[in-house]
Amino acid sequence: MKKKLMLGAILLAIYSCATVPLTGRKQLSLVDDTQINQSAAQSYSQLLSDPKTVVVSSGTDVQRVKRVGGQLATAIEGYLKTNGFGDQYSFKWEFNLIKSSEVNAWCMPGGKVAVYSGLMPLAKTDAELATVMGHEIGHAIARHSAERVSQQMAVQGIGGAVSVASSTKSEGTQNIINSLYGVGGQLALLKYSRDQESEADRLGLTFMALAGYDPHAALSFWQNMAAQNKGGAPPELLSTHPADATRIADIQKRIPEAMKYYKH
Repeated sequence: MKKKLMLGAILLAIYSCATVPLTGRKQLSLVDDTQINQSAAQSYSQLLSDPKTVVVSSGTDVQRVKRVGGQLATAIEGYLKTNGFGDQYSFKWEFNLIKSSEVNAWCMPGGKVAVYSGLMPLAKTDAELATVMGHEIGHAIARHSAERVSQQMAVQGIGGAVSVASSTKSEGTQNIINSLYGVGGQLALLKYSRDQESEADRLGLTFMALAGYDPHAALSFWQNMAAQNKGGAPPELLSTHPADATRIADIQKRIPEAMKYYKH
């Protein structure tokens, strides 16, 4: 029995892999992107229609979020199509500014982006705003939510993983999405592992460069964030996010790669 389970695990790993654009990393993929995107769209719509959610409809900050978001979306779609990934992504982009004191932003699968007004004072320029929006979109392009759902399935047991992957209803997937993003309760940023955060940083740098924003702006943005976190950030080993100093150092190393895509 153990040998059969081991063989099943090997076959599942071979035939259930996806490739992350740009980084080339192989990841476990047991869920259908269409289903994940549909569930995320439903969750996003529910969040925006929630009486507790205040969507900012006008003003300079709203214009900035939509302008920067649109430029990122256009650049990313062009990159994916040029590099053979276009058929694998069907995003219906939305960019909204939510009134909240939280310093927060996220992108659900399928391109559903939310930026909180509490973040805007730290993103002083469009390039700094593109830094954080590109990072969050990086999570969606790398399918980090689907990857975490797949990992949860795999943990349940290799024997049941395939049946779960093939029988999970949209409602069940939506519940997982809601749980990951804190929808239905207090608004919360999706917590990723440190490796996924670093991958999103790398993708975000390239995406902002493709959209015409200087990747060097990422340093000033994350330095602003680091100053905001002083005295309250947990030790790196106890956090799902890289320590501020680690993140800034890694971004510094990745900037030359991103600059290859920067046209100004």
